Amino acid sequence: MSGELISKKDLLDLTGISYGQLYRWKRKNLIPEEWFIRKSTFTGQETFFPKEKIFDRIEKIQAMKENLSLDELAGMFSPSVSELQLSQKELIERNIVSETALDFFLENFPQTEELSFEKILHVYILEKLLQSGDINLSEGKLLLQVLMDYYQQVKQKNSMVLFIRKLGVSSCLLVSNTDGLFFDHGTKVVVKMSIMDCMEELKTKLL
Repeated sequence: MSGELISKKDLLDLTGISYGQLYRWKRKNLIPEEWFIRKSTFTGQETFFPKEKIFDRIEKIQAMKENLSLDELAGMFSPSVSELQLSQKELIERNIVSETALDFFLENFPQTEELSFEKILHVYILEKLLQSGDINLSEGKLLLQVLMDYYQQVKQKNSMVLFIRKLGVSSCLLVSNTDGLFFDHGTKVVVKMSIMDCMEELKTKLL
């Protein structure tokens, strides 16, 4: 796992949470097992965490735990989502996605009146990237096609949406591990977005 690591001791000191809290959250699947990284040090085996991810996760847990139970929080952070469905009208009325993004999605990929969580997530990712200005409408269609074709293969993993451009030509990728991706100097990575983060944001809006 790439990125800066932080030791368990430093994590507990900086966040003020207890050892018991940390491992209770682990048992409840609020913190993924793979984030507990065992490494050899001069004092023996110690546990480390991906610094940015663990701080972000603890901040979210602390912000929401007053209003949600640990089991509800576990559902928020789990990549497995129950068979939730919302109508197109509900999505607009509840301000989950914009009418513009939903209409664009339906024009390119006609759906039934009820949309599954997976399809809502696709529209949500589309809207975020269009609103940020990182992609245009033609690239939005490319994004949706890639999500429709390959999302099932990466949904249980900590996957990313990548947009790369070279000489004005765009490509969209879904990747489950970005550690081994290298591009030539003429290629620019214009989007690197965590699908898990988008999923958590969407669940928060739905709740």
